[in-house]
Amino acid sequence: SMAPTPAPFVKPMQSSPSVSPIQRRHTLPASEVRPLNTQDAISVFEIEREAFISVSGECPLHLDEVRHFLTLCPELSMGWFEEGRLVAFIIGSLWDQERLEMDALTLHKPRGSTVHIHVLAVHRTFRQQGKGPILMWRYLQYLRCLPYVRRAVLMCEDFLVPFYRKSGFRSLGRCAITVANLTFTEMWYPISGHAYMRRNSEAIRFPQGLTVHPPLSGPPTLSQPLPQTEESSEGSDV
Repeated sequence: SMAPTPAPFVKPMQSSPSVSPIQRRHTLPASEVRPLNTQDAISVFEIEREAFISVSGECPLHLDEVRHFLTLCPELSMGWFEEGRLVAFIIGSLWDQERLEMDALTLHKPRGSTVHIHVLAVHRTFRQQGKGPILMWRYLQYLRCLPYVRRAVLMCEDFLVPFYRKSGFRSLGRCAITVANLTFTEMWYPISGHAYMRRNSEAIRFPQGLTVHPPLSGPPTLSQPLPQTEESSEGSDV
């Protein structure tokens, strides 16, 4: 039997009272940010399940899909841990076309130069603390260190467009992917890895066919500087 199609939600979390985690002093780092691995999959899915299923009945990534991406491309994930406990995460994979299509929900394209951000979520006891915007900022800075990455894309419901604009994303318009009766806005963020590659063009070679040529109706050229944005927003959390 076929697994249900994952719902590509990048949604804000429902607010809840902040609860202090049990303190375990001197045993684990107070705060740590690192790539995820398959051993983190259960924690990831538990956060997703609480955050998404109660709201929409679907998860962006089901447990087997979490394991799938954390096996194929763990370096495109990022987890924020407090006292050893996962409190927020991002999972991404590579995509090799200008716009997202249904295959982007389940495939990792190793020769791609676009990072598709599948999900950003924060544990319910750590919301309304600005962690979502901070983790997104850290993730985008990290992507700048990967010379093969030229842009990041995500899809979100329309009411979230202002939230991602604050992180520097720009709208590409309506996404081709729909789930049930939901439609999404596709958003993109230029990554400066290509500038690093130009400076090191003798040492680093792109695979053939990865030059990005935005359509006239699409985003501005990748060399265009981004307007300055706030590094984080405490007002709305994801």
